[in-house]
Amino acid sequence: MPTINRDGVNIYYEDHGTGPAILLSHGYSSTTRMWTGQVEALQDRYRIITWDMRGHGQSDSPDEPTAYSEAATVDDMAAILQHLGIENAVIGGLSLGGYMSLAFNLAHPSMVRALMLFDTGPGYKNPVGREGWNVTAMKRAHTFETRGLDALGASAEVRVSQHRSAQGLAHAARGMLAQFDSRIIESLEGIAVPTLVLVGEDDQPFLGATDYMAKKIPGSKKVTIPAAGHAANLDQPAAFNAEVEKFLATL
Repeated sequence: MPTINRDGVNIYYEDHGTGPAILLSHGYSSTTRMWTGQVEALQDRYRIITWDMRGHGQSDSPDEPTAYSEAATVDDMAAILQHLGIENAVIGGLSLGGYMSLAFNLAHPSMVRALMLFDTGPGYKNPVGREGWNVTAMKRAHTFETRGLDALGASAEVRVSQHRSAQGLAHAARGMLAQFDSRIIESLEGIAVPTLVLVGEDDQPFLGATDYMAKKIPGSKKVTIPAAGHAANLDQPAAFNAEVEKFLATL
């Protein structure tokens, strides 16, 4: 099982195909398995790297809550690319993975060839909005601690995933899903790489965020996938893959 060791925390990753590199990050309480359809569609022309965030899937779930953070996640992403000898890549992700892709671009712009943001948002400028988001994140954490992995639910990206630690998911909710400042949303106008902003037309909570990002990110391309919800890549894989390939062909 391919892993890298990050100060005692083993982070699982997969490396498929050859060609220009793409790093794909999953959503909260999902895993690398959500990208199987994209790996199969793209690996003959691209090098696709997927991974499990700490607390998720086959990666470790450290006991210390402070081991889970945006900064740690971004550093894990950079460490995987450096371990594989990749100087820059297309950085993409869904939901939490999309937010972390924006955070990665802010921290390591020289490592980003392009961005692909799927069914995600850039956080909040308004502290009231951020607090509302964080209340939900804390409730998710509490539910995992009281119900265990039965709290996973049945969304498309979760159904294809397997986890080992409910406590790891709870720590990830408090340290990685929760947001603590407006740095990411304030970085949008400074993004200097080609950016695809994609959303499922039925993903109501993220339609406004998608419009906002498309407006703020210079030269970005917005795509809406018909008859798709939050996991557009799983709901409509053919349409999703076609739009991704169309975008990649422009780079």
